[in-house]
Amino acid sequence: MTLAQEMTLLGQKAKEAARLLAKASPAAKNAALTRLAALLEEREAELRTANAQDLDAARARGLDAPRMDRLTLHPAVLADMRAACLHVAGLPDPVGAMDSQWQRPNGLLVGRMRVPLGVIAMIYEARPNVTIDAAILCLKAGNAVILRGGSEALHSNTALAALLRQALEEAGLPADAAQLVTTTDHAAVTELCKLDQYIDVMIPRGGEGLVRAVTEAATMPVLKHYKGVCHAFVDADADLDKALDIVFNGKAQRPGVCNALECLLVHKDCAAAFLPRVGRRLGEAGVEFRACPASLPLLGPTAKAQSPDDLGQEFHALVLAVRVVDDMDEALAHIARYGSNHTEIICTNDHEHAMRFLREADASMVAVNASTRFNDGGQLGLGAEIGISTSKLHAYGPMGVQELTTTKFVVFGQGQVRQ
Repeated sequence: MTLAQEMTLLGQKAKEAARLLAKASPAAKNAALTRLAALLEEREAELRTANAQDLDAARARGLDAPRMDRLTLHPAVLADMRAACLHVAGLPDPVGAMDSQWQRPNGLLVGRMRVPLGVIAMIYEARPNVTIDAAILCLKAGNAVILRGGSEALHSNTALAALLRQALEEAGLPADAAQLVTTTDHAAVTELCKLDQYIDVMIPRGGEGLVRAVTEAATMPVLKHYKGVCHAFVDADADLDKALDIVFNGKAQRPGVCNALECLLVHKDCAAAFLPRVGRRLGEAGVEFRACPASLPLLGPTAKAQSPDDLGQEFHALVLAVRVVDDMDEALAHIARYGSNHTEIICTNDHEHAMRFLREADASMVAVNASTRFNDGGQLGLGAEIGISTSKLHAYGPMGVQELTTTKFVVFGQGQVRQ
């Protein structure tokens, strides 16, 4: 069987499974999710063995520390996966819900009903927990999912996908509602991108090159999880104690994730008071600064002169670009030029400035006096997420269960005909 035939067969199986899953009861879907949580605990030793194979191979290839961290099924990560299964099982089922209803003058009752998207192909980085997070959300929303994770996580993903399929079968649902692409051939993604007769939407998340390649090749709609070039603007009258905590949390807590802070913009009127504190606290945590000429002498020994390439960069590391700006106009212009529509925040005590920033900063989440790290489905109350969409059509921001459905019009009549 050729690679094209193999991917086509996956698509055909997913399409049929989606038809069956769309009419599955909430109880059956929740039973599958609850059983999956139990299997993740019962088979933890097997999962850790599979993950160890991936880690050994990745270590031998010299994978960097942030990617090794994302690849590792830490005990806390496994616990979070189990908790996510139970949390999603407890969410209201969106399928069949009526978003709105209204009556026409001729007596027709018109409504918008939530329905599954159908078949979702998820292309993602070597991060095994995404296999579970993506699948459980798709299944809760009545969608079949085709999973293609990074090749470094193949053993982990294979073990997790087997548990997914077992949980589905035990709940009386089609196992093919969750299928894993097991080949590491990059051409498999290209073949999936051609299958618009079977796949309804493609969701790529990971490196910039992957997202661009899928977006250019796909014959079906794409919901992009693009890079996270997240900015914080510290305004002239910001509470500098709070701002320091926010900047530290955004950069140092988990520097390798997409909602980590990548660029700090500081108003010139508070730069002299604020930046030395930033240099001390973040410098002690191992942060290297890529500093503009105005900020370089204020940030201490871990600061280096900024190059043009440092702006608009997603570092995935303990590296932070810093720039002093004259005012909010300059901060917003910088964000418009270098941002990636992911997350932008302002630290300010000026209500008018806060509201202007909320209106004008173009991102899937804009926040006032809060860390960039809150752009996350769980943190925003959506439960687990399949990704953070930087596309503006259909979904913008963290994609939870609701965002994995669409609506159709339903009409109730009493024999009306159009005049």
